Amino acid sequence: VQLQASGGGWVQTGGYLRLSCVPETRTSRSSTMGWFRQAPGKEREFVAATRLYYGSRHYADSVKGRFIISRDNAENTLFLQMNDLKPEDTAVYYCALTKSTLIVSNLYNPDAYHYWGQGTQVTVSS
Repeated sequence: VQLQASGGGWVQTGGYLRLSCVPETRTSRSSTMGWFRQAPGKEREFVAATRLYYGSRHYADSVKGRFIISRDNAENTLFLQMNDLKPEDTAVYYCALTKSTLIVSNLYNPDAYHYWGQGTQVTVSS
């Protein structure tokens, strides 16, 4: 499954962006979708995920209260609304999908996701 991510860009501290991710095929209710990010010289890290079956949303502590993950079922699109952006949010953001309902402990593990988007750059200047 190919995932098309978009919406990255350059913003100043305190600004906002909304990322979008569209799978090439319809996402089943048993899927899990998420966002990860990778800054230069760092490992890919979990940002947020949603388990479609439960409608649950999960966030990394570093973005909790600032980012919102959501999905438009009609448009088959995953979103990441990023508010109050900080320079440390600068990274390439990737959307990810797996065709199963992950247990919570696996949400944070990139290896649990089988399909990845191409990444979209987010740059936050101070």
